[in-house]
Amino acid sequence: MIRHKEAMELVKDTLAKEQKKGSFALTIITGNSSVLQQRIFNEILENSHFTFYVPSWNLGQIVVEYMEL
Repeated sequence: MIRHKEAMELVKDTLAKEQKKGSFALTIITGNSSVLQQRIFNEILENSHFTFYVPSWNLGQIVVEYMEL
């Protein structure tokens, strides 16, 4: 198990790394932590070039997509 601070850094680093490669889609597993999910939305995903959604069949994950044009 990792702490929220570590998870936030991992998400930031992974998204930056994948974006350098080009278009991608990935899934972030947040489990039952609505606090972590909100932090990821507010601090990383909102106001970014990524599109994202929480699938209705699994509320413990965030699907992030990036399309390079």
